[in-house]
Amino acid sequence: MEIIVGTVILNEDKILMVREAKKQCYNKWAFPAGHLEKNETIFEGAKRETLEETGCRVELKKAFPIYVHNAEDKAVIMMHFLANIIEDNLEYNTDEILETRWISINELKNMNKEEFRSYPVVKNILKSLETQELYELDLYKDLQNI
Repeated sequence: MEIIVGTVILNEDKILMVREAKKQCYNKWAFPAGHLEKNETIFEGAKRETLEETGCRVELKKAFPIYVHNAEDKAVIMMHFLANIIEDNLEYNTDEILETRWISINELKNMNKEEFRSYPVVKNILKSLETQELYELDLYKDLQNI
């Protein structure tokens, strides 16, 4: 099992997205996210990945529904959190990220699904934002140290 944690940083009607530089997902758009490290809480991991991929320090506000994807030989659990920027540097690791960009929700909805690293995740996040299907962080308090 693999655990991915990340953030959705919303500012008015725009979301901060990253364009991937890694070979397996080169040039694809995604939310700032990555693998949970050993002995790291899901909240710490989401903040760390956001800082590494965008240069922004964030405060987590709400949780999105958990998304489970069955890959070839393992389950991938994806956990995203709605976040506010508390320190904005917009600097990132160029080995992993080609660029960061604020993209409007409407533009994201109209992009081609091949432009995303994981279109089903983007689609589910946008739907949750639209329907306000978001959860209090303490709902996941028992999952913090998975």
